[in-house]
Amino acid sequence: MDSITFPNGPIAMAGNLFLPDNFDPQSSYAAVVTVHPGGGVKEQTAGLYAAKLAEEGFVALAYDASFQGESGGEPHHLEDPAARVEDVRAAVDFLQSLDYVDAERIGVLGVCAGGGYAVNAALTDYRIKAVTTVSAVNIGTSFRRGWFGTDSDAAAVPTLQAVAQQRTAEAQGADPAYIPYVPEQPDESTPRDLVEAHDYYLTPRAQHPNAKNKQLFTKSISRIFTFDAFHLVEDLFTAPLLIVAGSEAGSLWMSTELHSRVRSPKKLVVVDGGAHMDFYDVPKYVDRAVAEATPFFRENLAARPVEN
Repeated sequence: MDSITFPNGPIAMAGNLFLPDNFDPQSSYAAVVTVHPGGGVKEQTAGLYAAKLAEEGFVALAYDASFQGESGGEPHHLEDPAARVEDVRAAVDFLQSLDYVDAERIGVLGVCAGGGYAVNAALTDYRIKAVTTVSAVNIGTSFRRGWFGTDSDAAAVPTLQAVAQQRTAEAQGADPAYIPYVPEQPDESTPRDLVEAHDYYLTPRAQHPNAKNKQLFTKSISRIFTFDAFHLVEDLFTAPLLIVAGSEAGSLWMSTELHSRVRSPKKLVVVDGGAHMDFYDVPKYVDRAVAEATPFFRENLAARPVEN
């Protein structure tokens, strides 16, 4: 694994590049970008998937989102969906600059909100030849409608009113407010997936000092609540798509919705017994996701015959 940086406009992006065993810089490889969840960093699940894909023969890149982790961008701790989508495009730019990567054989794998960002990037960036989502989350829809998707979009109004009040306060000199990505103190009403998210991010299971579990309240929420990662997928998403999710995940409805709407070649794999966070680091479920993604990427990122 090599620690690298790459440009995203004025922002310096921090990444970890994973190379296959017996790597030959004179060869030409297919490559996969792995996109971390909201609140995550490259050293967590995105890096785990990148390492496993490199074991399968791909060049794989995990990176910290702009405004997060070791990447640049101010203000830090900003979750900006438009920026997160542009991050994916910048990662593809970087991979295409490498002599040993075939510029026509690049795919993206995204986990949780990273899955939604991967889909949204591929809507308009046709350099992305294949997409895999794992425990996919459409972050804007999830924030508006709740983890189980049972609320109306209008349920977001009270939060947006609070954003307006806080923004006024900050304009008058108050300190910026932050909110957590995952519950800091789960209770009996906390959904199972979010209890396990607390365990993943805030205990030694996968805790990392660069994943602070904080996002700017006013600047993040105002961007997230109007974002729809799946907008226009019926008409603009043309890449082959693999969707992997657990049967017990509260977020499963977002994977099934995506599958129902996409018209390009697609496959939905619902893994019996799996919950949302199981696909972050539980070997049984991560290995299943990789076992599905590997042949999918091999088929759809295969080298094409050179025409004379």
